[in-house]
Amino acid sequence: MTDALSIARDLIRCPSVTPADAGALGVLEKALGAAGFTCHRVTFSEEGTADVDNLYARIGTEGPHITFAGHTDVVPPGDESAWSVGAFSGEVKDGVLHGRGAVDMKGGIACSVAAALEHLAANGGKPRSDGKGSISFLITGDEEDVSINGTIKLLKWVAERGEKFDHCVLGEPSNVETLGDTIKVGRRGSQSGTLYVDGVQGHVAYPHRASNPVPDISRLIVAISDEPLDHGSAQFQASNLEFVSVDVGNKAFNVIPGEARAKFNIRYNNNHTQASLRELVETRLAKACGNRIKARIVWEPSNSNVFVTKPGPFTDLAVSAIEEVTGRKPELSTSGGTSDARFISSYCPVIEFGLVGQTMHQVDERVPVADLEKLTKVYRGILARYFA
Repeated sequence: MTDALSIARDLIRCPSVTPADAGALGVLEKALGAAGFTCHRVTFSEEGTADVDNLYARIGTEGPHITFAGHTDVVPPGDESAWSVGAFSGEVKDGVLHGRGAVDMKGGIACSVAAALEHLAANGGKPRSDGKGSISFLITGDEEDVSINGTIKLLKWVAERGEKFDHCVLGEPSNVETLGDTIKVGRRGSQSGTLYVDGVQGHVAYPHRASNPVPDISRLIVAISDEPLDHGSAQFQASNLEFVSVDVGNKAFNVIPGEARAKFNIRYNNNHTQASLRELVETRLAKACGNRIKARIVWEPSNSNVFVTKPGPFTDLAVSAIEEVTGRKPELSTSGGTSDARFISSYCPVIEFGLVGQTMHQVDERVPVADLEKLTKVYRGILARYFA
């Protein structure tokens, strides 16, 4: 069976907790290969990380070329005894499919595959009746963890083969409350760093012989984060800097610590580049330190850059397909965290539209079967319009 529910159940029954594949990519390879897709299983590795299997499947050799992207890896189920059904059972109860990955995002992948197969069957096994056009799938097993050996490398591998994408639909669970309420058309960038403040260790009874970094780091935290980084842009909400931990590594009550450190993360919009953002924060730090406080920031490497797919024909056809099936006009949103769309955006315009994300990563992750059927119809509508 190649309907969305059957594919989703087969995927859920593969316990593909990142970075394990557990047979999930094989489920897709079998279904796509039988429909005429040329399938490639590509494994990437890097020292210090686990090997990761990925799948690239394509039918057609000409443009326009639309790709569906996604990940078959899932987060751990947690305490499986807390689930009302088996976390990897793929059981349907009262019209609802249960299991880890039902929403994030095996259900979405199943709908895109089912839609592509239905579209091809209606067009003589071709993306377009005149033989032109291409449909492909970019599926990784490395999204829920470090995202090193997955989509970012698979995109490069495809590009090195001389292939180009024109547009992408990423099936992440984009909807907030109801299917059809939200398309993600961009994401803020993410940049982390650690603030270090130097002091002089000493005995608390002799503070004149020491220099306590704790009051200083408190002042610097306020100086760096109190003033807004910006006030938002046309497509994005305001950038946000959050300190997430402060530590001195000191277990004693009678010792003034010699160093204090604080970790922070910034979610930034298109008012900034990574370089200009770092410069802004460093300038605030230098001003607050003056000539007395010795402090520095160590920035973490980041590949989470800001991106946005501006409204146009591609977003219009997606909105039209969603409205036709759900009766709702979706909001074009840039809210939320990061996804593999940050990598794809360097190769082609990308939108994210999938299921409703309310139960993702939770115990009893689940999706109504009716939503799987509707999402499949939406993807069918996108393909029909794209190749019209």
